[in-house]
Amino acid sequence: MVQAARADAQRNRELLLGAGREAFAARGTDASLRDVARSAGVGIGTLYRHFPTREALLEALLDSNFEELRARAEELLGSPRAPQDALLEWLAELGGGARTYLGLPESIMAALADENSKLHASCAAMRASCARLLDRAQKAGTVRAGVTASEVIALAVGLAWAAQQPGVPSDSMTRLLSTAMYGLAVPA
Repeated sequence: MVQAARADAQRNRELLLGAGREAFAARGTDASLRDVARSAGVGIGTLYRHFPTREALLEALLDSNFEELRARAEELLGSPRAPQDALLEWLAELGGGARTYLGLPESIMAALADENSKLHASCAAMRASCARLLDRAQKAGTVRAGVTASEVIALAVGLAWAAQQPGVPSDSMTRLLSTAMYGLAVPA
């Protein structure tokens, strides 16, 4: 009986994650949690048992994305790519992910600033990955010294926000990041 209850709880969690992913992608991170529960076919109490806050649901959805970004940074650090190219590629992946949900750029920046946030640990680990890529590019002399990982992430997340705005072409993220990297480059 206990095993069936655990299986049911796990199924409900997966249903809520799927419904949350769809709701946040369609309506942004401020989507109604009541609608998420309804879409998952469970009551709002079940949603809150699994995810006591909106941030907890968002954390569960983003944790795997941030883990992929951390792993990608490690992969790029070990690659023969030029350091600034590796940083640009990683920032493009971060920006692309941040565009997934309307409102996510703001959530990422708020979580980085709030150590009590449920998203803080995931975001901080992602920032550490960025710092390693940035440090490599700075040591290679291709990115300005003094620029911090937090500033580079804020830049990428800000560009992701800009790319979400109505009327902005869908391919604008890559162009915006390329322009930003030009500004980060060490002057000739």
